[in-house]
Amino acid sequence: MTKLNTANLAAVNAATPRYDRSQLKGGIIHFGMGNFHRAHQAVYLDRLMNTGKGHDFAIIGAGVMPGDARMRDALAGQDYLYTVVEQSAERSDPRVIGAMIDHLPAADSAAIVAKLADPAICIASLTITEGGYFIDAATGHFDPSHPAIVADGAAPDAPKTVFGMLVAGLAARRAAGTPPFTVMCCDNIPHNGDVTREAVVETARLSDPELADWIAANVAFPNGMVDRITPATGDRERALIREMGIDDAAPVFAEDFIQWVLEDNFPAGRPALEDVGVQFVPDVTPYELMKIRILNGSHAVIAYPAGLMDIHFVHEGMENDLVRAFLDKIETTEIIPAVPPVPNTDLGAYFAKVKERCANPKIGDTIRRLCLDGSNRQPKFIIPTIADRLAQGLPVEGLALESALWCRYCAGTTDSGAVIEPNDPNWDRLTAAAQAAKADPSAWLGMADIYGATGRDPRFAEPFARWLAMLWDRGTADTLRAYLAQ
Repeated sequence: MTKLNTANLAAVNAATPRYDRSQLKGGIIHFGMGNFHRAHQAVYLDRLMNTGKGHDFAIIGAGVMPGDARMRDALAGQDYLYTVVEQSAERSDPRVIGAMIDHLPAADSAAIVAKLADPAICIASLTITEGGYFIDAATGHFDPSHPAIVADGAAPDAPKTVFGMLVAGLAARRAAGTPPFTVMCCDNIPHNGDVTREAVVETARLSDPELADWIAANVAFPNGMVDRITPATGDRERALIREMGIDDAAPVFAEDFIQWVLEDNFPAGRPALEDVGVQFVPDVTPYELMKIRILNGSHAVIAYPAGLMDIHFVHEGMENDLVRAFLDKIETTEIIPAVPPVPNTDLGAYFAKVKERCANPKIGDTIRRLCLDGSNRQPKFIIPTIADRLAQGLPVEGLALESALWCRYCAGTTDSGAVIEPNDPNWDRLTAAAQAAKADPSAWLGMADIYGATGRDPRFAEPFARWLAMLWDRGTADTLRAYLAQ
């Protein structure tokens, strides 16, 4: 095997950077050097750098979690190079990514804030997972009372959170008369720029209301829609990279599909990412809604029947005739018709690509992952479509069955009797409600924080109860056949 580092690049069995990395200059600080960022934003930048552009926008890593320190050590040991293996159903193509040039010491607020204050930094970007935004589940907004945020408010010069560090960096730039950097969220959150703005502004407000107002008025937080399936790197992936002859401590495996739709709001400057496929748009909302309803909705539709039938991988779910036919019918008759038009986009073609991606056997995505966290996902991905259809007087037979399948899954056993291990932060509550719903469906639909008024609408509640009874009586396969025969 060839150890991945700068000295060995010519010998690595993969496509490698065609640019001189010694000439790169840091222009982006990125928080969270996990697999998704390294297979998404960094890949786009690497592609741009290979065209001879964007060399002033190299990535400098940053982070506040223990995993960030481990990633820094792994990447530093190979000159911040790593391999992305893009996988279609037919082939696996390794490429060495060279867009990153440094990683600041993890959780070193002094070093991170000092670099954020550097006028050369034009963008601070983030992939810190949805849970990293301190969102109050009850309100859907940033929670400034979280102990970590309160601590940063009390000690703004020694912040411990990402948002405290961004505030401190912006404060330093304001004091020096340096224009602010753009804050670019790359997490999979609807209106992610708005979410990040609220977190940064409200963190600043705890210690300096005037600074908070300045940030709100002067700092850009563009919204963006990101998409690429990027599984965790496990033993399977590490074995594959060794088979390719590459000794890489931090490889990433990803599907060959990649998408990034971004609002063009970068007053401090940005790389010309439109040259390598990023779509810059005035409003990302239509694209977000398309993804949430068609892609994320598809995941939910596949997940629960497959989970109840003991199917392990997503591509195996797509190989099941009943699951695939269920997906086709519910998407074409109920979900896609509820998606408003998207500029320059064929929704049917988008759905066809979703099916192709889900059927990719190389990714190894699991049904259990798709079933995860339904109490958070269903109110975003499924229930709004139900509500919209009801408001238009349209039937919701398929969506009612999808919801009944989620309920049946949360009862805690598959059709074969296998125990389903807890798969939601609210698993105990969901299991109790699902088991009670076997006799009284309103025990499930009455979860107002999830269903709201939709759960009380008889046009949804009646088919939900009917499908749930059938699932318990006849099982998943027969219930799907009954729905498909309608």
